[in-house]
Amino acid sequence: MKRNRKLANNNNRVGLDVGTSTIAIVSKEHVELRELAPEINHDEQELRRIEQAMDRSKRATNPHHFNPNGMIKRGCHWKYSNRYKRLRFKRKDIYRKIAALRKQSHEKLANDILALGSDIRVETMRFQSLQKKAKETTRNRKNGKINKKKRFGKSIAHHAPAMLPAIIDRKLGYQGRSIKKIDTYAAKTSQYHITGECNKKPLSDRWNDIQGLCIQRDLYSAFLIGNTTDSLDSVDVSLCNAQWPRFVELHHREIARLKQSNNKTLRWFVA
Repeated sequence: MKRNRKLANNNNRVGLDVGTSTIAIVSKEHVELRELAPEINHDEQELRRIEQAMDRSKRATNPHHFNPNGMIKRGCHWKYSNRYKRLRFKRKDIYRKIAALRKQSHEKLANDILALGSDIRVETMRFQSLQKKAKETTRNRKNGKINKKKRFGKSIAHHAPAMLPAIIDRKLGYQGRSIKKIDTYAAKTSQYHITGECNKKPLSDRWNDIQGLCIQRDLYSAFLIGNTTDSLDSVDVSLCNAQWPRFVELHHREIARLKQSNNKTLRWFVA
């Protein structure tokens, strides 16, 4: 075991609400909303420039492989210039660095979470389902145009949210423990109200009105996940009521910090 690793020797509960790009962390004395692997954001612009240069090079080398509207013809044999090959190798090297940096960031975040407690609870999420396009065709209410069916594939590919619970579970295995996954459909933490009611809310609604207080949706879900029963299929209302005043105090403190943050992603979640 590494000497500088801070591991909690207690059974404090830690509720995690893992999203496509962020994670809400709530324990008895800690409330925080963090972005997953924020270190990789600066490489996205460079990747976009390289891919645009690769596309221009491919079109210049193979002008007869495209239709007048710019679409690619089927069944073409492509030729690649030396410049295209150099750009492709550079893109591959950037992806390798991003993957290593993302894993390192998740390892550090897992250590910070384990320092809060060893009873880690998280929802069972199927991120592969969030990568698929939407089946229903909807229209924009303002201009009447058809909305795009894209969902969270790009965000999931960049931040790898499913990797973090796996890393935490591996680290807990060194102590003879494992991460606890609650029953998402039975607990309904995203819809549950502290009064015992379940109200389905749209994904665009980021705030909950609870007892006249505005509570951020992800932080509230993490609070409920951490206060589930031992059967992991329902919320312990008595435990929630006991920890509610302290959670509200830490929640307001975290929201104030996020509003002053330079991170645009986190500011959007509390806007």
